[in-house]
Amino acid sequence: MRKIFWLIGLASCLLSCGKRETVNTSPEEPARPKTMVRVMTYNIYGARASSGPPANLEALAKVINQEKPDLVALQEVDVYTRRTGVNVHQAAELAKLTGMDWYFTKAMDVTGGEYGDAVLSRLPILERKRYALPVAPDIGGEFRTMAMIRVKKDGREFYFASTHLDHLAQEDSRLLQAAELKKAVTELGKPLILGGDFNAIPASQTIGIMRSFMNLGCLQQCPLTFPSDKPDRTIDYIMTTPVNRFSVTRYNNIGGYDEVLKVYVSDHRAIVADISVQE
Repeated sequence: MRKIFWLIGLASCLLSCGKRETVNTSPEEPARPKTMVRVMTYNIYGARASSGPPANLEALAKVINQEKPDLVALQEVDVYTRRTGVNVHQAAELAKLTGMDWYFTKAMDVTGGEYGDAVLSRLPILERKRYALPVAPDIGGEFRTMAMIRVKKDGREFYFASTHLDHLAQEDSRLLQAAELKKAVTELGKPLILGGDFNAIPASQTIGIMRSFMNLGCLQQCPLTFPSDKPDRTIDYIMTTPVNRFSVTRYNNIGGYDEVLKVYVSDHRAIVADISVQE
């Protein structure tokens, strides 16, 4: 009888031990490394200095190259204009001087050439988009655009864009343009980093609209960006959407002072941000 009980106990132990041996103890897959991108936005004032002798594209390229950005949003870009060079395509030339690719969108005609926004990219450009932005019919102003590209880094795709809103004191056109941006961005379906000169301070209605669908990259107080020599207001920004796809770890203004020319190369300061692109 004792032998029978002993055999039953042994069989029970063997069955339970077998079950424990089938437990999956394989380690979890390691988390995917973060993707970091450095982004700059810069109103280059048509490559004209805010004071002193005219700035040149080499000086502007020097400011950009010192920061080594992956992506640059440019505003007030001249293409074949009499005021800055009938044979000069500023976006293409800056791309050559920085070793980046480029995309330009015309906002309006200026002195025999074109004027608008551009992006520079160290990443391969997968898609290009141009968006026209309206002006208020009763107020007038300057037509504007948004230049947008789609890029990929470390297998993560996102859009990057540059824009420049109306400059008049009244917000009417800027409010229309911000509303048009909201419509365009909400239809994208992919994450977006947007840089630009919004001609609007953080407390304005225009930035209020932008905040309703974009996240300001400023970590705390947004740095002053205009005028470049003694900035007293914030009108240039880098923004992201959606909130769970980007994390800003650095956000600074860059003076852009050229020690050789003894002049700021633009009337705006640039903004540079380091951004983590997440799943």
